[in-house]
Amino acid sequence: MVGGSEGQGFARLSDPSHRLGDVADPSTYRPSPGSIPDAPGVYKFRDSTKRVIYVGKAKSLRSRLNSYFADLTGLHPRTKQMVTTAASVEWTVVSTEVEALQLEYNWIKEFDPRFNVRYRDDKSYPVLAVTLNEEYPRLHVYRGARKKGVRYFGPYAHAWAIRETLDLLLRVFPARTCSGGVFRRHGQIGRPCLLGYIEKCSAPCVGKVSADEHRRIVEDFCDFLAGRTDAMVRRLEKEMAEASESLEFERAARLRDDLGALRRAMEKQAVVFGDGTDADLVAFAHDELEAAVQVFHVRGGRVRGQRGWVIDKAEEMDVPALVEQFLAQFYGEQAELVTEGAETGTPVPREVLVPELPPDAEAVTEWLSKLRGSRVQLRVPQRGDKRTLAETVARNAAEAFAQHKLRRAGDLTARSAALSELQENLGLDTAPLRIECVDISHIAGSDVVASLVVFEDGVPRKSEYRRFALREAAEEGDVASIAEVVRRRFHRYLKETEDAVNETTPGIDPETGRPRKFAYPPNLLVVDGAGPQATAAADVLAELGITDVSVVGLAKRLEEVWLPGDPDPVILPRTSEALYLLQRVRDEAHRFAIRYHREKRGKRVQASALDGVPGLGQARKTALIKHFGSVKKLKQASVEEIAAVPGFGKRTAEAVAAALGESAEGERGT
Repeated sequence: MVGGSEGQGFARLSDPSHRLGDVADPSTYRPSPGSIPDAPGVYKFRDSTKRVIYVGKAKSLRSRLNSYFADLTGLHPRTKQMVTTAASVEWTVVSTEVEALQLEYNWIKEFDPRFNVRYRDDKSYPVLAVTLNEEYPRLHVYRGARKKGVRYFGPYAHAWAIRETLDLLLRVFPARTCSGGVFRRHGQIGRPCLLGYIEKCSAPCVGKVSADEHRRIVEDFCDFLAGRTDAMVRRLEKEMAEASESLEFERAARLRDDLGALRRAMEKQAVVFGDGTDADLVAFAHDELEAAVQVFHVRGGRVRGQRGWVIDKAEEMDVPALVEQFLAQFYGEQAELVTEGAETGTPVPREVLVPELPPDAEAVTEWLSKLRGSRVQLRVPQRGDKRTLAETVARNAAEAFAQHKLRRAGDLTARSAALSELQENLGLDTAPLRIECVDISHIAGSDVVASLVVFEDGVPRKSEYRRFALREAAEEGDVASIAEVVRRRFHRYLKETEDAVNETTPGIDPETGRPRKFAYPPNLLVVDGAGPQATAAADVLAELGITDVSVVGLAKRLEEVWLPGDPDPVILPRTSEALYLLQRVRDEAHRFAIRYHREKRGKRVQASALDGVPGLGQARKTALIKHFGSVKKLKQASVEEIAAVPGFGKRTAEAVAAALGESAEGERGT
């Protein structure tokens, strides 16, 4: 044990050299029971490459860590796989359970351990986005990562539900819904689009309203969706009465229709509670290996959104443990979104209603209250409307879990079978838990690029995909290109391994705090091609002194698997799960390479329109395309706008504008 900061301690124990068959023997790195403190803290398991593979917290580190080194046959399947993959364990002692909760969340986010569950935001749920960061904010349906300066409403179960609600509300709040390109085009031609003519857009593109007037319309729209509906309804009723008294019957009729649209939109968000409840209701359905979670977001007494996840269990967990894990990760992510400006409001509602209280309910409540900035109630609803809605959330969780089981029946078994078949058929020492695949893409030898994709436990790990622009071997063919990619990838691996020897967090770049790009080697390297490609990759690994990475080539023609130096291929059965996994890996690498090739070729083709401009090199051509997005948009830019690009003066900008003008004239002439 070596000392840390006050109230903390740290230990690392490791001996990855002792193995049992193809798995680690946990007893070789088990700390002596007396050396583990009987205090709250957070622990990390690392594999033989020092990569963090699991993070957990405990009230008593001694009790929790000793449980991992019991009889292996009595462990949960995922826990057993984790402890036999690990080669060391270390811990940090903290003062309170709240500190442990926060540190566990921070480490899971920092290291992204493969055996930890991550409740990542489900990108399939659509939301209604309001781009408040633009001069003329836009309302639109959106899926994806949250952005700073954009306000989101939802998530909704279906995109059509957003469009239906939006269509109703546009007659009352005629805000812009068009894309940037459409907005600029109608501004240039001086005519609004159809929505402007039917009064479902205030047509700011042609100046029918000013930027300030349009923003007020958008702010009223946001207030309505945020639940401040009564004031809006009262205002419209008053205006309708005034119009009627002034004999402005057409305006009164339009206001009447607007009121009807508002009320229909309000009916779609049925009132659940009459007391303006601000709460999240959480429910779970689970078995030994997986769990489904559903969350209903109630704001202002109405159900505003719903989310759901299905996750693999990292270890044996009952409902209270699932509740604690979910609350820590979900609200930790929400707090970060608010801090970064990608969300508005508070990250935690006034009430969080759960099926069972977590083991450390007081610590979790204190942590949630700290995130919100005021007191949060964490409780189990016992009676009334909240209990009824909680039962509805539980039914949704059970239904989602049942549907997941139907969709993925046998999928986990199939992935395990595929990895076992690969180990057996290719004569590998261990099952290839990490597979990397290299693919080359080009057209007649031009714009040669390569992709490297990563699969762990049989599923893609897209955050670790890499792409390469090839120069040295591009003219020598695919075999030389494969060799160049493998050399660059594993040269970086060796360098980062050397750099990480003295680091406290191996695999993490100390400057950026992010995982290093090439910190971990694969068990199996797949190259797209036959024997020559596989042999070239194996020769590079031998040249670099890397002996623990197996190599195969997968030929497209007959889906043959080639081992380096073998005159004949390995033929896997057409129905083999192993072959299916290799095909998925190869196809994903091909897709990723094609995408990069198209991007690179598209930029080169666009930049070629600037070839005639004197003194304009490739770097400045690329800078122009990147700044304006395309040659088409560049042609529409003024000399002043071109001159504003870094590295351009007025004379060069005039030359660019003149060259593009001549190009446009030539296109019209033909």
